[in-house]
Amino acid sequence: MGQNSLDKQTVLIVDDTPANIAVLSNILSEYNVKAATSGAKALEIAKRFIPDIILLDIMMPVMDGYTVCAILKQDLRTRNIPVIFVTAMDDVANEERGFELGAVDYITKPVSPPIALARIKTHLRLYDQNRALAEMVNERTQELNDSRLEIVRRLGLAAEYRDNETGRHVIRMSCYCRVLALALGLDEEEADLILQASPMHDVGKIGIPDSILRKPGRLTDSERTIMQQHTVFGAEIIGRHDSPLLALARTVAETHHERWDGTGYPRGLKGEDIPLVGRIAAIADVFDALISKRVYKKPWPFDRAIAKIQEERGGHFDPALVDAFMDNLDEILAIATTHADLCLLASDEDDAESPQQDFNERL
Repeated sequence: MGQNSLDKQTVLIVDDTPANIAVLSNILSEYNVKAATSGAKALEIAKRFIPDIILLDIMMPVMDGYTVCAILKQDLRTRNIPVIFVTAMDDVANEERGFELGAVDYITKPVSPPIALARIKTHLRLYDQNRALAEMVNERTQELNDSRLEIVRRLGLAAEYRDNETGRHVIRMSCYCRVLALALGLDEEEADLILQASPMHDVGKIGIPDSILRKPGRLTDSERTIMQQHTVFGAEIIGRHDSPLLALARTVAETHHERWDGTGYPRGLKGEDIPLVGRIAAIADVFDALISKRVYKKPWPFDRAIAKIQEERGGHFDPALVDAFMDNLDEILAIATTHADLCLLASDEDDAESPQQDFNERL
C-alpha cells in the first residue's frame, strides 16, 4: 500500500518555465509537489502551505529568485524552510550570493535526476532533524519557564501569607498590573511578563520580623526603617539573572515603593527615573492594600480608595498611570470583586483607626 499523500513531505518548485517544473516534478514523484511560475505566486503558496523545501529558479521576470529568497527569510513563517537554487547560472559569484541570502544548496541546470534527488533527500532529512531538535528545545525551555514561574508565584504567596491570611492580594495586584500595562500600550507579551513578575513585589517581607510586620499600632521610626528594608531584601532574595521574568521581578521588588515625587524608598527615585514596572506596581499595590484588611487597618470602601489614588496623582503616582487607572476602573473593580477576600468588601463606615503614617510604610 502506498504512502498516504497527507504523510508525504511537500516540495515547492518555482520556475517561470513550465517544462522545467515538469522535469523536477517527475524526479520528485514520491513527494507532494506544488508549483509556481512567478515569485509572487511562490510567496503566496509558501505562506499558505509552508512547504518542507523550496526549489527556486533565479532568472525570473518581475521578481527574481534572489528577491524571493530574501523575502522568505524575512518572514517568521517561512524563514526556516530550506531553499535550494536550481539555475543555469553556475559561476561562483552567483552561488555566494545565494548562500548569503540563506539558501542551503545550489543545483545547476540541466538537472541530473540522481544528484538532485539525493541532495533534496539530504536537506529534507536535515530539516526534519532540525525541527525535531527545535521542538525538544522548545518543550524543555517551556518546562523550565513553567517551573521558574511557579517558583515566583509560590515565593510571592509565601511573603503575602506573612501579613495577609488569604494570599489573594498578589493575585489581584498582579491582575491590576496587567490591565495598567496594556492601557499604557505595552503588548500582550510584555503585560503577561509583568503579570507573572509582580507577585514577587513583597518577597522581601520574609526578612522582616513578625513584631514589626504584624504590629497593629503605629511603627516607630526605627521600625519604619526596618520595614522599608523589605524592598532591598526582596532584590537580594531574587538576585540577578538573565531570565527576563526574574530580572523584572527584582525590579518590581526593589522599586514598587518609589514615589513619582521622589520621596519614596529605598533610593528616592523620581518621575521617569523609576522603572515603569515599579510605577505600575506602586499604584496596583497601594489600591489593593487600601481595600484590603490589614492587621493595622480595616478595609477601605472602593470610593474612598479611588479618591486616595486620585489625590496622589503627581505625588505618589505617575499621573499617566492614575489616568489609566481611572479609564479602566470598571475592569479593576471587577478583578477586586472576583478575587475578593471574605473581608475585602468594606462598608462606608469611616476607618478612623488607620494611621496615615502607615500609608507608605505598611502597604
